[in-house]
Amino acid sequence: MTLNDMANTDVCKVVNVNIGGSLGQRLSDLGLCPGTDIHFIRSAPFSDPIHVRIGYYHIALRRSEAKYVEVEK
Repeated sequence: MTLNDMANTDVCKVVNVNIGGSLGQRLSDLGLCPGTDIHFIRSAPFSDPIHVRIGYYHIALRRSEAKYVEVEK
């Protein structure tokens, strides 16, 4: 399951980030590292981007970026 597949109010844990390069580094810098808990808050009206909470801060991710983050509930 990927972060792109999550629905409102779901809580999950990052298993793996399946991309390298600058996008992989950006996701890592945002805190999307294996073992991190993510709280899915909501998606925008036309479903892109999504709003998630990692720890005490909130981020918005494009669905095209979220599909590279493998998670488990």
